[in-house]
Amino acid sequence: MSEKDFLSALSDLLDEKLEEKLDKILDEKLEEKLEPINNRLTHLEKVVEPMSDRLTRLERAVEYDIVPRLRTIESCYLATSERYLKSAAEHEGMKQDIEVLKLVVENHSQRLLQTS
Repeated sequence: MSEKDFLSALSDLLDEKLEEKLDKILDEKLEEKLEPINNRLTHLEKVVEPMSDRLTRLERAVEYDIVPRLRTIESCYLATSERYLKSAAEHEGMKQDIEVLKLVVENHSQRLLQTS
């Protein structure tokens, strides 16, 4: 092997080792910079996971418990309000009938008193 080939091979080997060393140093620096971010993300995941579970339970409760109950209450109120509207109209009619009866009774009472 000639001296030129030897120097070229040595230069390539040194370049390769230098590149490996630089890669290792850059990886370590990157890892060092990312560690606080990873720690924060881990903390956030620990906080969000229970919240996610609670949200899922709330969604199920709303869908399977609260909404059906609200529909039942709504249908009861609608039926009741319809009955009250009908009853109110009947009540007004009865009030008018009672007023007429009062007048008739009063009129008849006066006639009976006059005839006796």
